[in-house]
Order: sequence, then structure tokens, then C-alpha cells
Amino acid sequence: MAARVLMIQGTSSSVGKSLLVTALCHILARRGLRVAPFKAQNMSNNAAVCADGAEIGRSQAVQAAAAGIAPCADMNPILLKPEGKGRTQIIAMGRHLRTVSARDYASYKDELWPLVTAALDRLRAAYDVVIIEGAGSPVELNLLPRDLVNMAVARYAQAPVLLVGDIARGGIFAQLLGTLWLFPPEEQALVRGLVINKFYGDVSFFAEGVRLMEERSARPVLGVMPFLPDLRLPEEDGADLDTVVSSGPSEPGAVDLAVIRLPHIANFDDFGALAAEPGVTVRYVTSPAQLGQPQAVILPGTKSTIEDLLWLRDQGFAPAIKQRIVAGTVIVGICGGYQMLGEHIADPLGIESPLPAMTGLGLLPITTVFGTTKATYQVQARVEGGPGWMATLAGETMHGYEIHMGQTASPQPWLTITQRNGVPSALAEGVVTTDGHIWGCYLHGLFDNTALRHAWLTSLGWQPSAAASAAPPSLQSMLYRLAVHVETHLDMARVEALLS
Repeated sequence: MAARVLMIQGTSSSVGKSLLVTALCHILARRGLRVAPFKAQNMSNNAAVCADGAEIGRSQAVQAAAAGIAPCADMNPILLKPEGKGRTQIIAMGRHLRTVSARDYASYKDELWPLVTAALDRLRAAYDVVIIEGAGSPVELNLLPRDLVNMAVARYAQAPVLLVGDIARGGIFAQLLGTLWLFPPEEQALVRGLVINKFYGDVSFFAEGVRLMEERSARPVLGVMPFLPDLRLPEEDGADLDTVVSSGPSEPGAVDLAVIRLPHIANFDDFGALAAEPGVTVRYVTSPAQLGQPQAVILPGTKSTIEDLLWLRDQGFAPAIKQRIVAGTVIVGICGGYQMLGEHIADPLGIESPLPAMTGLGLLPITTVFGTTKATYQVQARVEGGPGWMATLAGETMHGYEIHMGQTASPQPWLTITQRNGVPSALAEGVVTTDGHIWGCYLHGLFDNTALRHAWLTSLGWQPSAAASAAPPSLQSMLYRLAVHVETHLDMARVEALLS
């Protein structure tokens, strides 16, 4: 028998759809159900790699962890990764399909829709419950003919829909009622309840609002969800980085880390573990004037290395970074940022840019060549040593993942990749200067390794406190906290009735 389904749609992006799906996956899994998440189409440069190398949205990987299962491509059959200048990379069933212009993407609906329905059918055959997530607003009227992710999926699965709005943005009645009333009658019938998210203050003050919402919508409000601070789960896109761009350290005496917020920043959750440490400030900066005097500057991953390198130069970051090196600041590059630190980037096939070649920042003795093969691996690596803090970790095993198109030789490697997707290997990885002040590698998730994170921070002057010596909150503890919060404020009896 096909699994029961429930769909979470929102009035816009960033209203809390992903977190609500995550919570429901965890709640239902704890109640003994086999549950899986599903999002037909995702647009995000914050991706995850499955055990077989398939690439899916980070949120679906977190939702799978909440459900206690391994992530797979069926949970996110279409992933769109914007590359800039109106180009988007299509990841279909976890693999790079093609890169297209945003204008032309709609023409691929007939090709992609069967992938969506087949993936959902496979999940429904394998699990008891599938929690489906929508995307953005489901009533962007000009986009409805090409819909692959909202009501098109709800109609196909005949899924009851919960509609979520963000009261912190204001206009919650316009959000929820306006969205509901823009649905045609057959789609309105699928909307079975409303959820009001991100409420600040005493929810009892909104009792009259709930009454009016139910009266005008003719649907129950299944929950008024208070805002949950400091959850620290990976975000789906970079929208929340807007709130943390800063011009200086926010904590006196903290180790100050400045992450350059590239226009096409990818996998920015690499730095969540750093930000979670007491005595560490992580800032996202968009101009040299915001750099200040950090202990380290980090060039993060990017979906468009050459275009973001041009932006970096246009903004004046290249001379600013070199000035910081003279002042003793450590420079780190991860994935695309690592490529930028090199001497030369070649793209002879036009994989990423019409420019066939580009001079890098010249801070590491590496050359990168883009080709047609994309590396997507879960990785185990061994630290080979190096100057300073790297020497203290020699022989230690690290875990991370790769998502990149370019290939880079490592003349001064400080890592050896010992496994890719569980298959033994012996690949040199990463480069470090002889003084240890400039280093980089392809591995995302590197700072999630506690030994490496603490060794590097200590080399920057960090003094671990008693709080830091304890293990940081685990993913499971954060998922449990989220699940308890949602279970407390959402009418789970009505949710279960919809599932039955």
C-alpha cells in the first residue's frame, strides 16, 4: 500500500517549511513510523552528498537524519544550483544533467516531471509516511504552468496541505488568506489547515487572531509556533546570512574570523561549528572595509569560481587580503575559495565561464583545470602533517565531502584522501604554505571535525573554556529540541488525523 502523505507549503520562502518538515519527520519516526522527506525541486547552493555520490539539497539531508534514515536522490529529484548571469545547473536524481539559462528552464518540465513522480512513488512504496515540502510561494501566477514542486505534486499525490505563514514579517492575514484565495477551488480543497510560525511574545495575545483566521479561511489553525532561537541547523540558502554581515567582531577578545560572502557562496554551513564555539566570532563580509583585523580570512565555496573571483577583484579584496597577510592574518580557502588562492584557473571547455582562463590570487602554488566530470563524494582523509597546528594532527582521520568541478594538483599536500564513498583511495589533497599562514583544500565539512577545529583555533590564539571543552550540541540533540518545540505547539492529533 502506498505511504500516507502530508504536504507543507508556505506563503513565501523562509517561512519555516523546511524546519516543520524536519520536525514532523523526527516526531513520527520517534513514534515508530517509517517516514521519509520529499521535495520535488529545490533551488540551493547549499548541497549535501549521499553515500552513492548523489547530490541533494542540504535540508533534505537534515530531514533524512531527523527521520533516522540515509539520504538519497529520491528525496530531492531535482536540485537547481544557480551559477550567475542567468545560468542554472540542473542536478537530476543526484547527478549533473545540464546547465541552462533560467529563461529556458521551463522547457524541460516535460522531461523532469516523470523523474518527480517516479521518485515520490518509490518513496511511497518503501515508507509508511512521506512528508512533502513545497517551495517558495505556491501562487506565483506567472510560474504556475511550469510548477513541479507545489500544487502539481499535491494534486498528483492527493496530499492534504498545511499552509505556513511567517507572522514576524507582518501581514499574516494577507499572507495566509491571500495565498489560500488565489488557489483555484480544487486546490483550495487540498488545504486542510494553517500554521502561524515565528511568533514573538505570549501566543495567548493572538487568540482573537486565530479566531478571525479560522472564520475567514474556514480552516483550522493547527498551531501558533513561537520563534525558536539558536537552533543551529543547516540552512537551505544564504538568505539568513543577510542578518549576520558585520563590520567588526561582536565579542571583545574573541577569535575573529571573517568569511568573504561571495555572490554565489555555496555550502556556507561549513562554518557553523566554528560559530558555535565560545570565544569565536564568525562574520560574513561583503567589502574590504568590513574586514577589520581578523585572525583569519576565509574564502568559502562558490558555485561560480571565476565570476566570484572577478567580483573579489572588483571589490578590492585582492590587495586587502595581501595587506592582511603582511599583518599576520591567516588565509584559508575551501573548495572554490581554494581554487581562487591558486596561481591559475583554466576553463578550456567553458564549463563555468566563457573566459578560458583566469589568473588566481597567487597565494598558493596550484593550478585548477575545469572539466566535464563533477566530483561528489563522501570523504575520509588522513592528516599528513605540516607546519604548526597541522603537525599536531599528523595521522588523525578527518571526515568531509567533496562537491566540485575543477581538478587541482597538490604539490604540498597536507591531507591524503583515504576513502571516497567508501572506496579506498590514496589521493593527495590540499596545499599549505611553509609558514602555515595560507592553506586550503576541497573538503567541505572540515571544521565539523572537533580535533582539527580546536587545533586550528588554538593556533589563532583561542583559549578553550570549560564550555568549549564539552562536546558541542549534536545534530540529534538539536533535532530533538526542534521536535519537542513543534510537538508542544502544533495540534498533532489533527495532523495524525490528516495522515490517517
